[in-house]
Amino acid sequence: MTAFSPVSQSGQSKGSMDVPGISSFPPEFRSDQMHTNGTSLYIRTGGNGDAVVLLHGYGETGDMWASLAAELVHDHTLVVPDLRGLGLSCRPEGGYDKKTQAHDIAGILDALKIKQADLITHDIGNMVGYAFAAQYPERVKRFVIMDAPLPGVGPWDEIVRNRALWHFSFQGPDAERLVAGRERIYLDRFWNEFSADPRSFGEASREHYASLYAQPGAMHAGFNQFAAFDQDASDNKAFLALGKLTMPVLAVGGEKSFGTTMAVVMRAAALDVTEAVIPNSGHWLMEEQPAATIAAVRAFLAPKSEGTIGPTTAAGQFSSATMKK
Repeated sequence: MTAFSPVSQSGQSKGSMDVPGISSFPPEFRSDQMHTNGTSLYIRTGGNGDAVVLLHGYGETGDMWASLAAELVHDHTLVVPDLRGLGLSCRPEGGYDKKTQAHDIAGILDALKIKQADLITHDIGNMVGYAFAAQYPERVKRFVIMDAPLPGVGPWDEIVRNRALWHFSFQGPDAERLVAGRERIYLDRFWNEFSADPRSFGEASREHYASLYAQPGAMHAGFNQFAAFDQDASDNKAFLALGKLTMPVLAVGGEKSFGTTMAVVMRAAALDVTEAVIPNSGHWLMEEQPAATIAAVRAFLAPKSEGTIGPTTAAGQFSSATMKK
């Protein structure tokens, strides 16, 4: 793993903070382009307290976590990268297997002198998060994983037979030619078909993310995330052969998306799994049902002295998520 250091850009986040109509990161957040593991990632950091790392998925960037960051910033130190090749991060040709991307995250935490963190992930971020937790279990205190499968784990073979997931195999030069100049159309399909109500994924967010994915090389890098799934499945099976994760895991599914299947996936990979289902939500939990999703996360992260996981958060906010062991 190469050394980590900040490069040119510093200051306030240039992601959602500058886009009217979508949630903004708190003003105390700063952003940096940071070298790690042979590439450079765009990182947002802010807050004070126990560390939390938030990893986004495909069709979004780290900007998806702005409203959760605003909730956690008062008592947590937050680290919010754009994954390799996505958003404002650099786009190397290789390294899109999730085992390698886990080393990207480890390098960032090393540079920030963070030894241990809670991990919150969504979609492809789940896959990077699992690879990180499997390779660096001592660095993950708790793991919140949201609404996407893990290659090679649990019911993966059954899940990938779902025709709605044809995009898992959609990549290559001709696929890139088909979507060139039509990035918004391609991404609208994800936001429409995988939400409980497409209206919940707002126009401002759609324009913002479509513009980021229309940058030179961005769709190529995004397709590479999916092209690595076979390698990811092989790596994950090797991780599982060494044993299941032992840290507490909250497996969150949207009622209209993965639902309870998210917990089924994680019980194949971890020993201590709590299940949460967010009502009236599809895949895009932070866009569709942010309050219920944030409440479920807050309840899981609350110190034991503040109460156990249940229908209310530590702050007494009502959570409509169904949560159980």
